[in-house]
Amino acid sequence: MPMSFTIVEEATPRLNRSELAVPGSSLKFIEKAPANAADVIFFDLEDSVAVDQKEQARRTVIAALNDLDFGDKTLSIRINGLDTPFMYRDVVDVVEQAGHRLDLIMIPKVGTAADVYALDMLVTQIETAKGFRKRIGFELLIETALGMQNIHAIAGAPPISPPPPRPVPPASAGPTPSTAC
Repeated sequence: MPMSFTIVEEATPRLNRSELAVPGSSLKFIEKAPANAADVIFFDLEDSVAVDQKEQARRTVIAALNDLDFGDKTLSIRINGLDTPFMYRDVVDVVEQAGHRLDLIMIPKVGTAADVYALDMLVTQIETAKGFRKRIGFELLIETALGMQNIHAIAGAPPISPPPPRPVPPASAGPTPSTAC
C-alpha cells in the first residue's frame, strides 16, 4: 500500500468518561452543572428547548459560558440542525460571544460532508476574526439514513485550517512592494 503524504492534524485529547446534557433553557440545571463530576458538559440548544425559548436559551448559555467556573471540563453546545432557522444564530452568537470558552460544537443530523464543511467554514471565519488561539472541535451526530449512506465521506470531511496571521510590516519600513503571481 502506498504511503500517504497527507498531514493529519491531531485532535485535542479530551477525557470523556461521562457527559452531562444540560438544557439551555434551564437556568436551574445550568447553575448545577459546574459541580457535576462529568468530564464533558454539553449545553443543548436543540431538542430540549421549546421553539419559543430558543433565543433566551442561547443568551443563557452564553452567560453561563462567560460567567461560571467549569474548571477543566470540556464544554460543548449542541446547535440546532442545519435545516432549521436557529442554527445560524446558535453558531454566530455563541462562538462570537463565548467561543473562547467553548471546546466543541455538537452538530446534529449530519447528512453529507458538505454539512461539516459549511459549519467549519463559518466557525473558522469567526475564530479568525476574533483571534482565538485554539480551534473549536466538532462532534458529528449521524442520525439519518442519508448520514449513514454518506458516512465515509463525512468521516473524511477535512477541517479548514485557520489562515496564517498576516505579516505586519514595520512602521519605519515604508510601503512593501507587491508581487504579482
